[in-house]
Amino acid sequence: MENLGALALILAFCFSIYAIVASVVGKLKSRPFLVASAERSVYGISILLTVAAGILVYSLIAGDYRLSYVAQNSNRAMPWIYKFAAWWGGQSGSLLLWAWLLSLYATIITFQNRRKFRDLMPYTVAILMAIQCFFLILIAFVVSPFEVLAQGKGVVDVGDGQGLNPLLQYWTMVIHPPILYLGYVGFAVPFAFAMASLITRRKDDDWIHTTRRWSLVTWFFQGTGILLGAGWAYAVLGWGGYWGWDPVENASLLPWLTSTAFLHSVMMQEKKGMMKIWNMVLVASTFYLCIFGTTLTRTGLVSSVHAFAQS
Repeated sequence: MENLGALALILAFCFSIYAIVASVVGKLKSRPFLVASAERSVYGISILLTVAAGILVYSLIAGDYRLSYVAQNSNRAMPWIYKFAAWWGGQSGSLLLWAWLLSLYATIITFQNRRKFRDLMPYTVAILMAIQCFFLILIAFVVSPFEVLAQGKGVVDVGDGQGLNPLLQYWTMVIHPPILYLGYVGFAVPFAFAMASLITRRKDDDWIHTTRRWSLVTWFFQGTGILLGAGWAYAVLGWGGYWGWDPVENASLLPWLTSTAFLHSVMMQEKKGMMKIWNMVLVASTFYLCIFGTTLTRTGLVSSVHAFAQS
């Protein structure tokens, strides 16, 4: 099954490349069928990544310790709920979670606007797929969650795995990272619309009206994730109370602050047509800070109790 999972990731990568090219070429050459095919590719990527995620989760719960990721993040003694949470317990699994959530967001926004904003949507899809392509390169070719343990030319089944870090075997592990990621990933949508508006040189507020609810929802997920993390830190010994000013904690707070500022300043743009450039800056800054926070958490670049994965 690991071959099917790896194939799904490679196909999703190919679909993302096609979606980028077809969206841009279709828009520039006025070929709606290319734009439509790019949007269908977005749906296909969502299906492929759902298949890949399902295979990884099945492997974790079933205990397929031939897979390096399963051997490192699961073991026979762990309850099934923590085996499921091991999906985002390591680097490649959490990157797959990011890509999967982005594919769902992209599918929703593409379907919702399939008959609206026809000048913005091709570029919006292209930008979302460019982001998707970056993460698919990582999980398909660099740190694949479907890599097998090998010794010489043979595959090794170690019989049991290392399991999750004991600090991660807490009920909040099941909901805190996905909720925080829903906030991180979700801001790719306002970012994509803002950049599409810049590319098309539109000076109206359509992208604001379209993405305000998205921004509010992702802001809510970010805030909820931070609060859950604070409660987790308080309950688990040695994590510095509710807030330890850990680098990763601070990195999760920064995009929440900029998104809060965006939600307030966007009202000025809607009512008085002010702060248009500032709102563009806030949207871009929030998304870049989301990427930065994910990088700190999942690569071990800084000394942190959150930096579980090694780069």
